[in-house]
Amino acid sequence: MHKLHIAHLDTPIEKLEKLSQELGKNIYIKRDDFTGTEISGNKVRKLEYSIQYARENGYDTVITTGAIQSNHARATAAVCAMVDLDCHLVLRGDVKEFEGNFFLDHMLGANVHIISPGASREDAMEELKNTLAAQGKRVFLIPVGASDALGSHGYINCYNEIVKQEKQMNIHFDSINLAIGSGGTYAGLWYGNEQARFNKKIIGYSVDNTAEEFKEEVTKIVLDIDEADESSKSAHNFDTIFINDNYVGEGYGLATDEELAFYIDFARSSGIILDPAYTGKAFRGLITEIKQGKYDDQENILFIHTGGLQGYTKEMRERIKDMLGK
Repeated sequence: MHKLHIAHLDTPIEKLEKLSQELGKNIYIKRDDFTGTEISGNKVRKLEYSIQYARENGYDTVITTGAIQSNHARATAAVCAMVDLDCHLVLRGDVKEFEGNFFLDHMLGANVHIISPGASREDAMEELKNTLAAQGKRVFLIPVGASDALGSHGYINCYNEIVKQEKQMNIHFDSINLAIGSGGTYAGLWYGNEQARFNKKIIGYSVDNTAEEFKEEVTKIVLDIDEADESSKSAHNFDTIFINDNYVGEGYGLATDEELAFYIDFARSSGIILDPAYTGKAFRGLITEIKQGKYDDQENILFIHTGGLQGYTKEMRERIKDMLGK
């Protein structure tokens, strides 16, 4: 399967020395926030497949969707600008400030369409597709997060990249931990692990939906991968899909003062900034679970930083300013 080659890969794996000493575990972080600036995070690994497919099959216009501050939408706008495809973003929510990813979407030349918080993103994309098709456009739809069988190949590749790095580092990771927000990143890692038969635990920390909903979505993506590639089809043990939905907090893109305090403390102790929508919730969940003894059977633990610094809204920054006494 063909892909673009625009992400800065392989992304490094770093040991969190102070945290490892504190918790008595070897805790590592894979810096997928280093894949690039405009395309930073996990989204570009999936878009390398989605956008290349669109180009090879003669599409001239891409439509995708997400929340107002969607990392995926911003990355799609950037990649489309790189390869000269028209980009339309269907963003759901209320616009409060011209900032963050919403600002960057416009900076990168995307056509932005706002729909109300309760509207169907899929219906809005389909309606827009019909409108553009009537204008003579060849339109390719990318689902939220590029989380489908096509995009998930980016994280099958990432799994193989991690295995290669394990050999270079002479280490074996007992688990790979990550935020899960649409399912594609998790599905790719899980699929890669199952194909390799290395029996690592792939543990996803939900940032919005329930564990049951995400297990259903991951299962669907895995079966769609099989459908697209008969050579890789095999029996699957879906009981090894591990999703933790205990750290969603107040909801997607929202952060309590307790969560913000955790992000501040980690930034000051490690020099690494977690975002409040994805990696922050997931990493806080991981550390809490380790402290509760849930990882006592593991020695080497890997967390994937999937990017998203633009998620700190003006409201969050003002709260952090007050918390810091500035």
